[in-house]
Amino acid sequence: MTKLQGIFTPNLVPLDQNLEINEAELRRYVNWLIDKGVDGLYPNGSTGEFTRFTAEERVRIIEIIADENRGRVPILAGAAEANTRETIKACERYHELGVRAVAIVSPFYYKLTPDGVYAYFKEIADNSPVDVTLYNIPMFASPIDVPTVLRLVEECPRVAAIKDSSGDLPHMMRMIAAVKSVRPDFSFLTGWEAALMPMLLIGADGGTNATSGIIPEVTKKLYDMTRAGQIDQARDLQYRLLPIFDAMIYSAEFPEGFRAALRLRGFKTGRGRQPQSEMQLNALEELSRKLQCLLADEGFTDEPIGGCQVGESGEIDSQQIADIVQDVIREMRS
Repeated sequence: MTKLQGIFTPNLVPLDQNLEINEAELRRYVNWLIDKGVDGLYPNGSTGEFTRFTAEERVRIIEIIADENRGRVPILAGAAEANTRETIKACERYHELGVRAVAIVSPFYYKLTPDGVYAYFKEIADNSPVDVTLYNIPMFASPIDVPTVLRLVEECPRVAAIKDSSGDLPHMMRMIAAVKSVRPDFSFLTGWEAALMPMLLIGADGGTNATSGIIPEVTKKLYDMTRAGQIDQARDLQYRLLPIFDAMIYSAEFPEGFRAALRLRGFKTGRGRQPQSEMQLNALEELSRKLQCLLADEGFTDEPIGGCQVGESGEIDSQQIADIVQDVIREMRS
């Protein structure tokens, strides 16, 4: 099978006034993303708030997206359940629905040793009918270190990719150096768009980037330009992407900033299932205004009533990313 590469969009799930899945709006969202040119869809991930849905609802989300997708783009389906037995059941069902691969987060809640992480993924990979993507997100789950990745890659043909959301560039470089010669078909995906361009430059095959669910026009173009070697143009897009990403991820409890931004793109997302205090709701209203200014600056929406104040469009120090890019290029040439 073809390797996973390109931009796989982590799908938010629109909810209705009763906090149930808004199927019509989810279908409209899927079509919009595909029309915007994303390379694949990634439901039931962190951005999709998989822990806030029941196991039955998670299956239903994949059923809806697979049905609406109709095979147009590959689906990387989040299949992380609370234990290996339920995770394998999810793998089997999603395989029936025609997904390209499943993404499984490292064990969470219980902090495991590398041997424990290896044993967890080994049991799943040995019993899964569909390719498995390791999901490394140390902020929420047991980390997956390089020796463990290499061990799984060598022993488990079904382990086909890793999605790394640590944003740790040297960690990704060490993984690529260790694994590439053993499994040339193995895919490396980054889940941290603040370093998307540098990650691609050092050999990542693509990304699962939440910004692509809001401004797919920018994230996909950044990927395409970087892969084409259009360094200056890609670097400019990385500068423009960073303040939008920072505002969405740091100014509200994840992923509420992304949900607020998607509303500005014309979707009825509804409010999230996680209850929020009055203070949080007020802060989210302020964030929505800031996001509207950022998106208006890129031409994706109108400015809010009263216009935008100086600084609301999110100026950043472009030298920060320029230094990172130059460091990566030096590493590649050494």
